[in-house]
Amino acid sequence: MNRRTLAGDRRRRKLITALWALGLAVVVIILIYLERTAILYILCTLGVCVLLMIVAFSDLAHGEAKTQVTQSTDGRVPER
Repeated sequence: MNRRTLAGDRRRRKLITALWALGLAVVVIILIYLERTAILYILCTLGVCVLLMIVAFSDLAHGEAKTQVTQSTDGRVPER
């Protein structure tokens, strides 16, 4: 791929991430202003659950790809 294409993709992803964060911040501020704490509580609980699920599944995906290290009894590094 071209460097400009990669830089443009990165810039676009950063912009989308910033817009999501800004949108969520606006929603939270509006809910606080309207004193809708019950809705905020539910959204925060669901957000934490989703975050924990993402972390759990990403750990499982990387756990299977690890290579096993063999131990040598004489202190030398084993050759592959």
